[in-house]
Amino acid sequence: MRSFKEKGFNERLESAAKAKEAALRKFAERKAEDDPAVAARKAARLDAAKAREARAAEREAKKLEEKARLAEEKAKKAAEAELEAAKAVERQAALAGEQKAARDARYAARKAKK
Repeated sequence: MRSFKEKGFNERLESAAKAKEAALRKFAERKAEDDPAVAARKAARLDAAKAREARAAEREAKKLEEKARLAEEKAKKAAEAELEAAKAVERQAALAGEQKAARDARYAARKAKK
């Protein structure tokens, strides 16, 4: 079994220089800004970003619309509940009046018998 051969200082320097040279070569091969392919990619990215922003704005508008609709619905339900409570109080008062009238009639009938 071979033992691991550790790289020396000069070998590390050479490999670092080769990596730097490869990165510079890659950078130099990069297409210029005025290249039509680069411009097309940049335009596509801008269009995608605008579409993404438009979708986000549309989602936000839908959320606000839904929130407003829910608030309106809640207010409508509260008004209906208040109206129903007022009707219940009115019915209770009418029932109490009817019961009092019936009681008074029974009392008057008893007094008339005597």
